Order: sequence, then C-alpha cells, then structure tokens
Amino acid sequence: MIQVLLGIFLHGIGAISATFCYMPQKKTTRWSWQSYWLAQAFICWLVLPIFIAWLTIPHLGKVIHEVPGNILFQTFFFGAVYGIAGNAFGVAIRYIGFSLTYTVTIGMSVVLGTICPLLYTGELVQSLSQIGGEWIIAGMGMGLIGLILFGVAGRNKEVEQSESVSNFKIGMWLCILVGIFNWFLNLSFSIGQPLADAAAKYGAGNLQSGAIYLFSLPGAFLTTLIYTVYLHTKHHTSKEYLNGNVVKGRTMLIYQLMALFSGMMWYGQFLFYGLGHNQLGKLKFSSWAIHMVMLVLFSGLAGLILKEWKLVKPKTLYMLFAGLFTLIISVLFLTYGNYLGM
Repeated sequence: MIQVLLGIFLHGIGAISATFCYMPQKKTTRWSWQSYWLAQAFICWLVLPIFIAWLTIPHLGKVIHEVPGNILFQTFFFGAVYGIAGNAFGVAIRYIGFSLTYTVTIGMSVVLGTICPLLYTGELVQSLSQIGGEWIIAGMGMGLIGLILFGVAGRNKEVEQSESVSNFKIGMWLCILVGIFNWFLNLSFSIGQPLADAAAKYGAGNLQSGAIYLFSLPGAFLTTLIYTVYLHTKHHTSKEYLNGNVVKGRTMLIYQLMALFSGMMWYGQFLFYGLGHNQLGKLKFSSWAIHMVMLVLFSGLAGLILKEWKLVKPKTLYMLFAGLFTLIISVLFLTYGNYLGM
C-alpha cells in the first residue's frame, strides 16, 4: 500500500506543477501568444527532455539502439499529434478562461486518455477485468461527475465576476479539439514503454520514463514550432524575441524568465507523472486518469488559496466544494483499485 500511496503522492506533485505552469501567461501581456507559447514549449518539449534523458539514463545510445525503429517513430508521431491539443489548449484559455478549459478538456481526456490506448493495444478487456478494475471504472465515473460540477462552478464564477469571454463558441470547439487529441500523449507513452524498459535494464530506475519523453515531447514541439512560426510569419511578431518595438530591456528578461519557469513547471508534471506511474502495479494504466483528476483538484484548491472565488455567490461555492469533494472521492477509488491490483 505504501508504494501505491507514494505513486499517488508523486502524481500529486506533478499535478501541482501543471496547475501553476500556465500562470505566467497572464503576465506576458506585451508578448503575442505565439511568442510566449513557443518560448516555454522550447524549454518543456525540447531542451529538458533531451537534457534530463542525457543526465539520468545510463548508456542512452544503447537504450535507443535496442528499441525497434517503428516504436521510436510511433512514440514521436503520436507525441506530435498531441502537440495539436497542446496548442489548442493554450488558445482556448484565452477565449474561455482556465476553469472551463481545464474542465472540458480534462473531462474528455480522463475517459479517452485511459480507454483509447488500451483499445489501440488490444488490452482493454484484460486490463479492466483485473482485480481492482471495477474500482478504477468507478473512480473514473466519480471523476467525471466532479469535473462536471467543477465546470459548472467555474462557468458561474466567470459570469458572476463579469470575467470577459471573448468568444465562447470558438473556445468550446477548441476544448473539444483538445479532448479529441489530448489522449494521444498517453498513447505515445504506452507505445514507448519498451524505451522505458530498456532504460530500466541499464539502471535508470524510476527515471526510466525519461527515455520515452526523449521522443514523445520533441514530437509535440515539432507541431508547436510549425504552428507558432506560421503565426509569427502572419503577424510579423518574431521580433519580440529580439528586443523589438513591443518588449524591451528589463521587460524582455522578465518575460524570458517567465517562459523558462513555465516550461520547467510544465516538464515537471511529466517528470513526476513518470515517477508516480512507475510506482503503481498491474493497473498502472489508470495513471492518466489519476493525474488528470488531481490536476483539476489542485487547480481548484489553488484558486481558493489565491482568492479567485471570493466574489461568487454561495450557490457557486457549494457547487465548487461538491466538485472538489467528488474529485477527492475519485482519487480514493482509483488509489484503492491500484492497491487491490498490486
């Protein structure tokens, strides 16, 4: 049980990291969206995956050489497909805010991100029929209920606080797009498991997932690079990186540090996701659902701590607390299911 609790704890640290990684975006108002997004993606999806893999995985060249080329390609390719979701997520936040974006996208991702990779590999029935599988299903169901409650509370909050929603319809379509493509990251992780297995054989230990990230995350960066370069070309904003007319001097340094912080925090969620995932047993496929549910749970708690809900009506607060309580129950169900499956 201690090992399972450790895995859940590590997932929680990753979720907290993901909760705060987007906050600097609110402060970089003199940068275009594409400038901020590419800068932090460069750190998260390219620099850190390469550096951390080189630092933590012994005999990295041998690890890569042992894995078939088609596995390497699929891991990279499905990471690139996920990059579509990452970009759409960043744009959706601008239109409908953090609360609703998180809820809609993660609500879809909890189910699709857990079920679809198992369908792709043909392991769905076998995985869910294991001891503890029924608790995983129940935990996912509770998670969806909690996400719906949280989403309604978030939407009410935006209305009651008169927060601007620039285009609700576009934001919702982007969220649906994220939900459709977001699960490809978990598929990339699943297909790339031979990389982690090879890394573990050479002594990487619980840091073995870094071998997967070496291919899946640069795939996401490629998609991001293509899209943001297109936007830079269209809007002539590439000069923002070079002390152009928009951002100068000290402001430029602050923006660069914010992008660095954001990229490090975003990569932190993957680092601790892998550490938590490797602590779970036969039902570790539920890692995705655990991580997604905890991400929304901690984002809600962070909002309370930062007093983002102080001006809402009591009914909205009750809805928020009901959602958070349901998410806690969901995590407990998922934890108990993994304990039974050890």
